[in-house]
Amino acid sequence: MRIPHRLQPLRLLRQDIRHLRHRYVSDWTIFNQLIIASAVYVFFTNLLPGITFASDLYVLTGKQWGTIEVVFSTGLCDLISVADQLAQRLSSQPLTILGVTGPFSVLAENIYSLCVGSFNVCYRPLMSVWTLELNKTEIPFLPFMAWALIHASWMHLLLAIINAHDWTMRYVTTFSTEVFSLLNSIIYFHKAVQELQRAHDDLSFAAFLYAVIGATGTMLVAIGLSTAEKWKPLFHRYVRMGLAEYAAAISIIIFIGMPHVGELASLDRSTLHVSTSFKPSAPDRSVFFVHFWHLPVGWIFAAIIPGFIITILFFFDHEVSSIICTIDRYGTKKPGGFAWDIVLLGTTTALCGILGIPPANGLLPQAPLHSESLMHTEKEEILISVDGEEKVEHRDVKRVYEQRWSAFLHAGAILVFVSPPFQHVLGLTPTSVLAGLFMFMGEQSLSVNPILYRSFYLLTPPSELPPLPQDIKSYQGVHAYTVVQIVVTIVIFIVTLTKAAPVFPVLVIVLVPIRLLLMNKLWNRETLRFVDAWACRKGTPEDDKDLLAVEVNEKSAPSLRLPEETHRNV
Repeated sequence: MRIPHRLQPLRLLRQDIRHLRHRYVSDWTIFNQLIIASAVYVFFTNLLPGITFASDLYVLTGKQWGTIEVVFSTGLCDLISVADQLAQRLSSQPLTILGVTGPFSVLAENIYSLCVGSFNVCYRPLMSVWTLELNKTEIPFLPFMAWALIHASWMHLLLAIINAHDWTMRYVTTFSTEVFSLLNSIIYFHKAVQELQRAHDDLSFAAFLYAVIGATGTMLVAIGLSTAEKWKPLFHRYVRMGLAEYAAAISIIIFIGMPHVGELASLDRSTLHVSTSFKPSAPDRSVFFVHFWHLPVGWIFAAIIPGFIITILFFFDHEVSSIICTIDRYGTKKPGGFAWDIVLLGTTTALCGILGIPPANGLLPQAPLHSESLMHTEKEEILISVDGEEKVEHRDVKRVYEQRWSAFLHAGAILVFVSPPFQHVLGLTPTSVLAGLFMFMGEQSLSVNPILYRSFYLLTPPSELPPLPQDIKSYQGVHAYTVVQIVVTIVIFIVTLTKAAPVFPVLVIVLVPIRLLLMNKLWNRETLRFVDAWACRKGTPEDDKDLLAVEVNEKSAPSLRLPEETHRNV
């Protein structure tokens, strides 16, 4: 895959639309029990964490955004509207899951702080210096955010027009995606700890101890049930299959009901904060619509800055999310549609700004967890040659069901929970169950991350390590590569705990040139070829360099023979 020499605007967008026409109908022809189970699983892993972010947003945005806005945004942005059909299901890559993310929540909180205590830049002639002064007039948060999201929308469209995927994400390797995936796992474990810390502060000691038990139990029961297919010969295989497919849902329901049984019912408990009516959280709002044009022109242009930051965050989050949920492990066959998805993401981003709700974008680790929940075994025919004779061999291969039903069903269910009666049902969920779900999601994401397995190699005696390719002499380079990934992840995680948290996507992006320009000077080429690869295409950076060297040699070969031919002619 080469970058075209000319810019060729709209090239990827036209290609994605052609692919969409060919695959769209087939995406709706697959429907079975596993898809229903996947929809239920994604429903819980998307909705409940989103409500947690909503609780933080409600406090830190002055009650402008709360549970109702997050649930509404999550459901709406997971569906795209054509003739009143809710959609994201027209997206070219249906395995990607949208939702309100933690990094955007942090960014929104900082933007709100800026609006409440906005600064003006002024020049003091007597002192000959520029100074910042606090503006006593507050900038309205929702109109300012609406313009930031509108600016982000046209920036998304521009990225799609100039084929930004080819010029950016084609250089991303698994070094960066593995770090990003590990970061998300750590963030979910950290969120679980935060929920238990709140329980410690708000509840009695006995109730706190039960919260710890409930969180740990939710995680362990979900993990245990997810392995039910390996319990053979215990239970019928359909029973084992059902337990494995609905593991998270069963565990959540068990531990939602348990605090109401026996003496546990007398303990105080903390539950999810939910809305009681279908109207905005802010007391001064009655409808989901923002008069965004009622904003001074200067602040309309100033909103370009947060719009640019949101664009970087959303573009990288969504692209990496789409890449990770379609890696080789999942055996996807149908083409993706990065440019078309970015156009749709820009559209929903502007729509959310106008409605006055937080925008949704690609979720990690929900997107790869969605793919994991759709994994199944297929029989594949492979032609092999035996003694010069071709034979057909049947092999078991792991693949995901590439379809739209699971995302469509889960998004529709989330929209149902916007209604007050279902909001009340959500309000029965103890925060300890949410903490357990966070830990389960972190474990599920971590369990398929290669960094985890290479970390085990650090603790394994050299004599017990699996053999390496012949060109790699020892595991020292592999160990050093793993340690660097872990250290970088920890550093970025620490940044997410500071006020600089909104810039963390930039730090992840910086890893791309570091990998391509610096690490190839510190590590053996064969070691890098062994542990790393392109994220969006086959091969490694080292393979591309070898191919380029061959092409250069082929081009220079005729010029080297020219003197001999000239000499013979003379």
